Amino acid sequence: MTAKPDGAARRHLIIAALVIAAMTALRIVYASTLELRTDEAYYWTWSKEAALSFLDHPPGIAWLIRFGTAIFGDTQLGVRFGGIVAMLVTQCLLADIVRRVTRDARAIVFALLMPEAALYYGLLMSKVAPDVAMIPVAVAMFWSLVRLTQSGDGRWWLAAGLFAGLSLLSKFTAIMFLPAVIAFVLVPDWRWRWLRSPYPYLAALIAIAVFSPVLIWNAQHDWASFRFQGVRATANYGVSWRTIGDYIGLQFGLVGFVMLPVVLSGLTLTAWRGYRTREPIAILLSTAVLVPFLYFLWKSLTLRVGDTWPMFMWPVGFAAAAINLVMLPREGWSGRMTRSATFWANTAVTTGIAFVVAVFLYYMVAPWNFLGKIDPIGAEAGYDEVAARAQAQLDETGATWIATTDYRTYAMLRWLFRGRVPVIEINERGRFQDFRDPGVDRIGGHAGLYVGREPDSHLSLWNSLPVTREPLEQVDRRWRGFVMDTYALEKLTGWTPELSPPKDSPLFQWRVLAGDFVSLSELG
Repeated sequence: MTAKPDGAARRHLIIAALVIAAMTALRIVYASTLELRTDEAYYWTWSKEAALSFLDHPPGIAWLIRFGTAIFGDTQLGVRFGGIVAMLVTQCLLADIVRRVTRDARAIVFALLMPEAALYYGLLMSKVAPDVAMIPVAVAMFWSLVRLTQSGDGRWWLAAGLFAGLSLLSKFTAIMFLPAVIAFVLVPDWRWRWLRSPYPYLAALIAIAVFSPVLIWNAQHDWASFRFQGVRATANYGVSWRTIGDYIGLQFGLVGFVMLPVVLSGLTLTAWRGYRTREPIAILLSTAVLVPFLYFLWKSLTLRVGDTWPMFMWPVGFAAAAINLVMLPREGWSGRMTRSATFWANTAVTTGIAFVVAVFLYYMVAPWNFLGKIDPIGAEAGYDEVAARAQAQLDETGATWIATTDYRTYAMLRWLFRGRVPVIEINERGRFQDFRDPGVDRIGGHAGLYVGREPDSHLSLWNSLPVTREPLEQVDRRWRGFVMDTYALEKLTGWTPELSPPKDSPLFQWRVLAGDFVSLSELG
């Protein structure tokens, strides 16, 4: 039985609920007001397709967006609503993990509020990305394994297998949790019980079955996604202190300047405790974060780690850190140590939430641009003006379709035009396998309008295309007084784009890192 919380703990739980309600309202305002980022618009285009999977990622994020737009339509809130729900589901699961392990109401409060105090989650869970679809189901997998540990009922393996498959169906990096599950099985004294049990193997089969749409799609398309991600994973540009600094700096900024040390110290103590005593839950939670954290640190020696790449791992770290706060006094650590740990955890939560609110106000209310062209939001803002000039040129020239040469411009124009005009990325066609016909009857025999970010109007591929190009104008994409990009608008005549070029065509190749082009023929 769970002990009833005392009066102070009950007040803390009420305060936590009020904070979560306020922060959820903040995320809803952010999601409803801020224009979509380019990747969000790109994933929205996926939600309009019936493809089993996609080149860049599995289809989980497309399904999550489809869930939101089914409720709120093709609006900013509709696209992002799934992320808001995902955040609340994640918090509930983390709270229940901590409740089951500690039976301590104050630890539950920390588990609930730590995500709110990290910019990654307190604000940016409303920015849809594959990680947002993956996080709640990945945490549900760990929740299932905690239930397994406490009940001894092997059927919880089946639930874990289901959620593991859903995690993989959202993003391939879910495979990085596998070392934690292996350690969870092999290190504790129960190893032979589960190695001899059919349940872990049935769980693996369930995970593969749930993941099968991605496997089927890739089998039909020369394993394109795995080749694409393999290039990203093995790319090596030489050791760079800058990329290391970028990775570490991003973790401080997006997890929290105080929160990151709190979580890492809690994880370290949890790992020490788990492997020393062979305690399954401590092994599971600590390994799930420390292995990917150290992997990305190693990759950052030679590669810039994307800002969302580590996003999937930190929620489990919040649970481990909250549990650690309770375990310190129970294990007889000094009062000074336990008071210090609690002080820094409180500081991390209060300063972190203040920082998240400050960032929200900066983007929602403030008129300034402190970061110039490198602002992560401003760098992808201002497409409305580009779309407005494109519409004016469509009206003036009689063009009936739009061509682009990068997926970001394609995604934003497709989002802003909402199907009124066919939008086609004429190159990188490997990204659009199994996409529906954008409207050949509106393209063939009609003039088109090229909208491309400079200097893409000078790409060498233009020399191989039998198209007549007539320069029209250039338009700047601006945000808060800064020019973020310049776009060329040109009239295209005498040509119909090839939507399904052969795999060795330059029109099929895709860009993956630092402007590099890769094709299936090169990878094969």
